Amino acid sequence: MTIDMSQFFQVFFDETEELLAEMEKLLLGLDVAAPDPEDLNAIFRAAHSIKGGAATFGITDLTEVTHVLETLLDRIRKGETGLTPEHVDAFLTAKDILKMQLDGYRLHTDVNLEAVDRIRKTLDMLAHDGAASPAPAASAPAASKAATPARSDRCFRIELPVVPPRDVDALAAELGLLGDISRGLLEDRRAFFTLVTHEGQEDIVAICSFILDPKDLRITEVAVAQGDGIHQSIDERSNTEQRQGYGFFEPMHSQIADGTLEKERENAQGYGFFAPFVPLTIPVPHPDASADEHDGDGAAVAVPSKPDAVAVSKTPARRESDKPVASAESSSIRVGIEKVDQLINLVGELVITQAMIEQRTNALDPIEHERLLNSVNQLTRNTRDLQEAVMSIRMMPMDYVFSRFPRMVRDLAAKLGKKVDFVTQGAATELDKGLIERIVDPLTHLVRNSIDHGIEMPDVRKAAGKSESGRLSLSAEHQGGNIVIEVTDDGGGLHRDKILAKARQQGMTVADDLPDDDVWQLILAPGFSTAETVTDVSGRGVGMDVVKRNITTMGGVVDIRSSKGYGTTISISLPLTLAILDGMSIKVGEEIYILPLGYVVESLQPEEKDIKEISGQGKVLKVRGEYLTLIPLYQIFGIEPRFTNPSEGLVVILESDGKKAALFIDDLVGQQQVVVKNLESNYRKVVGISGATILGDGGVSLIIDVAALLRSSRQLNDETIFFKEAEK
Repeated sequence: MTIDMSQFFQVFFDETEELLAEMEKLLLGLDVAAPDPEDLNAIFRAAHSIKGGAATFGITDLTEVTHVLETLLDRIRKGETGLTPEHVDAFLTAKDILKMQLDGYRLHTDVNLEAVDRIRKTLDMLAHDGAASPAPAASAPAASKAATPARSDRCFRIELPVVPPRDVDALAAELGLLGDISRGLLEDRRAFFTLVTHEGQEDIVAICSFILDPKDLRITEVAVAQGDGIHQSIDERSNTEQRQGYGFFEPMHSQIADGTLEKERENAQGYGFFAPFVPLTIPVPHPDASADEHDGDGAAVAVPSKPDAVAVSKTPARRESDKPVASAESSSIRVGIEKVDQLINLVGELVITQAMIEQRTNALDPIEHERLLNSVNQLTRNTRDLQEAVMSIRMMPMDYVFSRFPRMVRDLAAKLGKKVDFVTQGAATELDKGLIERIVDPLTHLVRNSIDHGIEMPDVRKAAGKSESGRLSLSAEHQGGNIVIEVTDDGGGLHRDKILAKARQQGMTVADDLPDDDVWQLILAPGFSTAETVTDVSGRGVGMDVVKRNITTMGGVVDIRSSKGYGTTISISLPLTLAILDGMSIKVGEEIYILPLGYVVESLQPEEKDIKEISGQGKVLKVRGEYLTLIPLYQIFGIEPRFTNPSEGLVVILESDGKKAALFIDDLVGQQQVVVKNLESNYRKVVGISGATILGDGGVSLIIDVAALLRSSRQLNDETIFFKEAEK
C-alpha cells in the first residue's frame, strides 16, 4: 500500500497561507513598546508550524527562512532582546518572502532568490543583536564547526526507531538547522543523531513529530565537555525531571559514541514543484508484515495518516493557551469549493422540484387529498430550511476582506509620509463568497484614494486643528436583504469647485447649481481624476471608474457623502447573494421574464395623455411630473406582444444607478424567489440577460439585466429634458 503525497499539497498550501495571514495580522497589532506575550507566542507558533510543514515536504528554502525568523522571535519572546520597529518591519518582509516562496511552489511564479538571501541575512543579523552575521545556512557548505562549542550550547543524543533512509535524511536536514549534527548506527541498525545546539528539547521533539511518533524517540541530554570533545552524562535526577515535563522520553544514561560531525542538509531544489518527492508515494508496511521486518510499532511514514497533521504543527502541549487552538481545529473541516458549489446546485434543483410538486398539487381537492397536501407543505418547509442552511455555507465574514488592508494602509501611509489610524467595524458581517472575492478590488481603490486624496499631511492637519493622525474606517452591516460597506475618512473632503472645473475641462456639461450628490457622482465618470500629478498610487482616473463598474455588475449601488474639512464616506450597497434573488414575474406575449425586485419601484397602467413621442427616438412617459424613457420589452427581444399601445398594457418603473425608466410589458404574473442559473456556462452571453431560472412548471425563464437595459436607454433619457423644459 502507498500514500500519495500529492493529496496533501493543497492542505499544506492553504494552511500555510492562513498562518502567514494570521502572522501579519498579529504583527500589525503589536504594541512595540509593550508587546503582548501571547501575541509573540502566537507569532512564534505560526512560524514554527510553517517550518515544520515545509520540512515534511522537503521544502528546505522555506525552512531556512522560518528557522532564522523563529530564532529571532524566540529571543524576543524570552526577553533576551527588546522588540523594535525594525524587528516588525523585518518580520513583515519575511512574511512577504515566505508568501513569494509558497507561490513559487504552488503557482510556479518567479522567486527573487536575492531577496530571500537578503531577508535571511537581515534576520540573522538582528538575532545576533545587530552584529555581523555569518553566512546563511542555505549558502554555507556543510562543514564541521569548532570542536569547542559555546557555553550556551547543549548536546542531545537522539535515537530513532526503524524508519526509511529518506526519513533519516529528512530529519538530519531539519535538525541540522538547529546546530551541529552527527549521525551513526546502533547495533540493531537503527540510526541515532548527536546534536549540539542552544535550542531546547521541545524544539527537537516538535521537528521530529512531523515525521514520526514522539513516543518512538529516545532523547538524552549529555554534558558538553570543554577541551577534549568527550560528552559526559549529566546528573540523572535533573535529566529525569526534564524528561518528565514532556511525558514521552524514556530514561537513558549512556555516553555518546564518537561520530563524524557533519551537517546534513538538502540542497535547494528550486521551484519545480517538490523535486525531492519523485515519485510522490511512500511505502507503508503491510498489516501482515512480520515483526522482524519492522519496528514493534511499525515504521513511521513521512506523512501522517490524517491530512490535518500535514500542515499544522502537532507540537506537544506545553502551555494552557495551546489547548483552545486544538479544540478549534476539531470543530471545523476543510471542504473544497467545488463540493460546496455542487451541494448548492443540488439544493437549487431540489427547490425547483419542490416548486413543481407544489404547483401540480394546487389543483387537487384539499379534502380528498388532505394527507398528500400536508406532506407537500411539510416538504416545502423543510426545503426552505435546507435552502437557507446550505446558502449560509456560501456566506463568508467580511474579515476575509478587511484583514487585507491593515498592512496596505501601514505601508502606503509610510510611503506618503502620512499618519493613519485604521479601524474596522462589522468584520463578522457575512456576504456571499462569490461577491466577497469580487469586492476586494473596488475596496482597494477606495482605501488607497482615501489615504492619497482624503487624509491630509500631518502638518496640514495640525494647522487645521486636527490630530496629526488621520482616521480611516472600514465598516459593514446588514440592511434588509443587502449589505452596506462604507469607507470613511476624516480628511479634507471633496472639493466641489475643483471637481466642477475638472469636469468642464474634460468636456462635461455641468451647471453651477448642480446638487452636491450629483457633483460627487462625477468622480465616478470614466477617466475623471483631480490629481495634479500621476503617481504609482493614483492620478490616472481609472480607479473610481473601476469601482462603479464592478459594483454595478454585482447589482450594487455606490453612494458618496462628503463635507469639506470633515471627510468623505463612500457607501457600497450589495445584495447578500447572487445565487438566489427575489423576482417579479412579467409576461410579454407568451414569454415570462424575471425582473430582480431590487430594481422595481412601482407598476402602473399609463394614460394615453401621459405618453409622448420623440421624433425618431421613441416614447417617454410622464409620471408625477417626471419624464421617463419608455422601453418596449417586446421590441428589444423581438416578441409578438398582446398589446402595442402602452395605455392598454402595463409599465414597470425601474431604477438603477440613480436613473429611472419605464418598462412596457403585457402583464404581471407574480412575485417569487428564484434560483439563478448561469446562462453563459450553459449557452452563451445574451445582451440584456443576466441569467436564467427554472419555473414551477418546468419552463425556463430569463432574468433581465436591468442595469444594462437602463444604460442602453440613457441617450434617450437625456432627450426627456426637452419636454420638461417645454412645459415650463
